[in-house]
Amino acid sequence: MEPQGPTLDLGPRQESSRSPTKNPVLGRCSYFVQRKKRFCKMVVSLGKRFCGEHALEGEEQNTRKRIQCPLDPKHTVYEDQLQKHLKKCNSREKPLPVYHIQNVNAGTPEEDVCEDQVPISSLSREDLQKLIEKLRRVTSGLEPPLPDKKLCHQVLQGALCDPVNGESASKHLKQQASILGHLESLGLLGGSRCYVEFGAGRGKLSHWVDIATQDAENVLFLLVERASTRFKVDGKQRKSTFERLHIDIQHLCLDHVPSLVQKQRSVIGIGKHLCGAGTDLALRCLMQASSPMVGEPDCKRPRMDPALESSDLTHKGNSVPDEQNKVAGIVIALCCHHRCDWQHYVGKEFFRNLGLGQREFNFFQRMSSWATCGLRKLPVTSHVENESGTDFEEHNEAAQKIPVCNSEAIQRLLTVEERENLGHLCKLLIDHGRLDYLKKMGFKPTLQYYTDPEVSLENILLTALPQQHK
Repeated sequence: MEPQGPTLDLGPRQESSRSPTKNPVLGRCSYFVQRKKRFCKMVVSLGKRFCGEHALEGEEQNTRKRIQCPLDPKHTVYEDQLQKHLKKCNSREKPLPVYHIQNVNAGTPEEDVCEDQVPISSLSREDLQKLIEKLRRVTSGLEPPLPDKKLCHQVLQGALCDPVNGESASKHLKQQASILGHLESLGLLGGSRCYVEFGAGRGKLSHWVDIATQDAENVLFLLVERASTRFKVDGKQRKSTFERLHIDIQHLCLDHVPSLVQKQRSVIGIGKHLCGAGTDLALRCLMQASSPMVGEPDCKRPRMDPALESSDLTHKGNSVPDEQNKVAGIVIALCCHHRCDWQHYVGKEFFRNLGLGQREFNFFQRMSSWATCGLRKLPVTSHVENESGTDFEEHNEAAQKIPVCNSEAIQRLLTVEERENLGHLCKLLIDHGRLDYLKKMGFKPTLQYYTDPEVSLENILLTALPQQHK
């Protein structure tokens, strides 16, 4: 396999301090990986410069042939060790966990006709003005997020004052401190509870919640993350139980998680910058666990939109009873509305009641990016991790590939400030659909600003408590 980038001939590499001391003949691969800006670091025998993955033809005098892995062509393997490799390859198909129920939180695609998205720039001036007028009309009576709800928690005071933390780390800490402050103000920090962190990443939010509840008993943390993550902080916990669920929220059935079934705990859903459709999937996941059906698990019910199913509760005039309501609260920092999806969206009924449908949703979903991008020309940086372990997970205009529309017609029609205001209205409309869904499921939801826009442009927090919560 040809190398992905040029190598730097720096001579034989010195033995790394990480090399096993019992085998002094080992060294490190001298191949310089361009995209990572570092050496490969794979172990090689003394006298060789490259590992098997980066060995150049003829240079290592290696007669063994390497082929692409049939499970993942991004890496190679010795042909004579293929069968052994297939049994342990990280890309092999693994057995599904018991809590995996295919598309249990996905919504109902069969009810909606999938329409091709029309670019906003292709709209005529008149059509765009009509769309904007419709947006302003349907949002005129919606309550804005509550202001002045920027809280803090004492467990993060030391970290916030630590001069070692740079600007990026301080912004994350300020957001985490406010989220913990809201958890405390809502009475959601305590024992005999299961904190489900959706889109957990490294698990830093759960880490601080664990410290804040260090005197509590019987606390469980479920960290839901579909991707493999480096520099996780799960192993640093001493008392509480941390469990990672490598699964897409779309397929997660909390009622089947063994550790949650064995001991009855109230569930609290948390998340920091849960992107777009991830929030809708998480809300469905929590509502599936909050209102079980008699005779069979809720996750096995027919795939009907929960927003429509919840009408049964409203017809009866009752909310979900306390003894059946497993979810004690929800605290999720919202993010990236431009990545929402109509199929997964929980506020379809809310949109329909306003005379809106999938077509309008597709436009408003993309226009929501105007709240954070405006007409500014900013470099697009992908989600990466640096060598020191600091992850740049901030979902703002510099971290996401936001679909910026530079149509001259739009630039002539709208100023930067008008575009940003319309973007905020789109976000508000989408979020109120979520509030409507939670109300019908027996919860009292609230939107509030939890941090300053200088810290994060995505500064809206969704909180919800059961209606009977005192």
